[in-house]
Amino acid sequence: MGNNGRVTRPASARAARLDQVCAAAVEVARDAITEVESSDIGDHLRAVADGDRLVTHYFECRLAGYRGWRWAVTVTRVPRSRHVTVCETVLLPGSDALLAPGWLPWQERLKPGDLGPGDLLPTPSDDDRLAPGYLLSDDPAVEETSWELGLGRPRVLSREGRAEAAQRWYDGDHGPSAPISAAAPAAARCGTCGFYLPLAGALRLAFGACGNFYAPDDGRVVSADHGCGAHSETLVEAAETAVDELPTVYDDSAVEAMSVSRAAGSVEASEPAEPYGHS
Repeated sequence: MGNNGRVTRPASARAARLDQVCAAAVEVARDAITEVESSDIGDHLRAVADGDRLVTHYFECRLAGYRGWRWAVTVTRVPRSRHVTVCETVLLPGSDALLAPGWLPWQERLKPGDLGPGDLLPTPSDDDRLAPGYLLSDDPAVEETSWELGLGRPRVLSREGRAEAAQRWYDGDHGPSAPISAAAPAAARCGTCGFYLPLAGALRLAFGACGNFYAPDDGRVVSADHGCGAHSETLVEAAETAVDELPTVYDDSAVEAMSVSRAAGSVEASEPAEPYGHS
């Protein structure tokens, strides 16, 4: 069987011609915008042909808070008639319009710190970060609790959940690239600090909690290569600075000599001293 080539021919797309009667109906389109006051409708911007005898008129929108939006009014007419009718009126955003952010499910809108006292955050049953507690885990700490004692939590962190948490902690404010860590001495790493409390399980080698009351990361999970200036081995001895003793200087020009008169019964300096008290 030979190749007969294409048996159909694609239809050529013909651009719609602007209908002059519909294009001239600017005031008809303007009067069709009845949802707002006339002052909220701006200048006529353009007329666009949407099909045969189908034209959309665009007007500037002057509503507060709708910068860059446009009123769009679509008009049409029947063949061989000069009477124009309105199809629809809508408010559409332009290329520079101020738009609201795209809708996201509540699970994707949550950010760290959004959960407050009394709030409940349900966890989906198919969360990839969690795995059933009865499954064998590659985390020794989980296996020791769940299998040797026959106890354990209904769900534990899966490998994907631990990897996601570790990457988030490592890239965050408590990892090696945090500004406070970059400014700390090269040897002041958390893994060698006496206040460093390693985590249990598979994350033990990479993360721990800070137990230094004076450190900015106290009570937080930090990476082993994180650092700060409150490292336990940061020992700085205060240098002893000798202070020269200055001689006492008197300003004689500020001293005024005054004569002192003795009262009656005063003892002269040449007389012997009198004993204390009376006999």
